[in-house]
Amino acid sequence: MRRFWDGLAGTMLVLWIGGIWAIGYVAAPVLFASLGDKQLAGVLAGKLFEVMAWIGIAAAAYLMLYRIVRDGGAALKTLFFWVIAVMLALTLAGHFGIQPIMQSLKDQAMPHAVMQSVFADRFSRWHGVSSILYLIQSALGLLLVWRSGLAR
Repeated sequence: MRRFWDGLAGTMLVLWIGGIWAIGYVAAPVLFASLGDKQLAGVLAGKLFEVMAWIGIAAAAYLMLYRIVRDGGAALKTLFFWVIAVMLALTLAGHFGIQPIMQSLKDQAMPHAVMQSVFADRFSRWHGVSSILYLIQSALGLLLVWRSGLAR
């Protein structure tokens, strides 16, 4: 039975980290490059990032619980556990903190696109903050994959 839980942990890690990289650095740029309507591209990219946030929350919860059950209190002394905790915190900050602010700015800009409104500068700043947090999360995820042995 332990083999199943170990396999699920690896799968969750790959799904989460692979999804972060695939959505953030492949799918979203392709949407913006391919669609003539940047507002539509933003909406679609936002939906993909939302799905990845929920996957990240579920994966982080499982991975942290898995490590605590497997290793007991020693799990709290591992780099793996704390990197997952930081990535979860970044996911929560982005999804429940920054994204609602950005959505509010979009809503206030209606019927215009936010980038054609007086809110463009504030939206760009929050988007930049979100992008930096995402980049940090991506790098931490890459560290986890390399350290976990999945890259071997």
